[in-house]
Amino acid sequence: MNQWSDFLWYALAGGIGVVLLAGPLGCFVVWQRLAYFGETLAHGAFLGVALAFLLDLSPTLGVAAVGVALAFLLARRSANEPLTEDTLLGFLAHTSLALGLVALAFLERVRVDLFAYLFGDILALRPEELLLLALIDLIGLVLVVRFWSGWVNLTLHEELAAVEGHPVARLRLVFLLTLALFVATAMKLVGILLTVALLVIPAAAARPLSRTPTQMAIGAVLIGVVAVWLGLSASLAWDTPAGPSIVVAAALLFLLVRWALTVIRHARAELATSRPTL
Repeated sequence: MNQWSDFLWYALAGGIGVVLLAGPLGCFVVWQRLAYFGETLAHGAFLGVALAFLLDLSPTLGVAAVGVALAFLLARRSANEPLTEDTLLGFLAHTSLALGLVALAFLERVRVDLFAYLFGDILALRPEELLLLALIDLIGLVLVVRFWSGWVNLTLHEELAAVEGHPVARLRLVFLLTLALFVATAMKLVGILLTVALLVIPAAAARPLSRTPTQMAIGAVLIGVVAVWLGLSASLAWDTPAGPSIVVAAALLFLLVRWALTVIRHARAELATSRPTL
């Protein structure tokens, strides 16, 4: 740890900042099987970047606008819609990606580093960007606390939640908008790959270890923090790219949890069969 420079501490703080909000939001992404929505937002980011350059706006603003539009389209999907949700997401993802890449081709005087948007550079975070991330965390966590109960009820049983008087449509829209704005902001700071991975993998790893939604959210945050620290440490030790190293660390933690639970189940089964019968 003595070898860590300021930029590594900034990267660690940025990674933790992403995880603090990605943890609880990722739980709902896993519960509601919305992992592909994160990928759709990632694909749509390229359209947002292209529109931002065409209109001479901030790329973050363009990505956020596209993310909000995609959230509205998904939230307004009718129950009688013949297209399934995953089919609609697939259509939106690939169409927005294609439109974005075609639009970028017409920007002859502007060169866009798509690699930077895809993978980001968490090691290049500056203090002012950390302040922006802290503000997003504050707003996002306030919304999570405010709507946590309603989102949980919506996840458990949408029809029952509606019967009990919960504003199902509004709850779903607020969640999708919160998710879209988080992805749009975090993507600019740490890249699409890291943002979406930290939404899904820590929550998926924490799920079998948790008995309540709150435990799963806390577990997802803790696993995400460990993944960020391990990934940055591996990047420092072996000179590997920081963002992908964090994703690999998160994936290894996921596999470790699955392996440990399998070993425990087998041990319990063997113990049960080895007990003498009376």
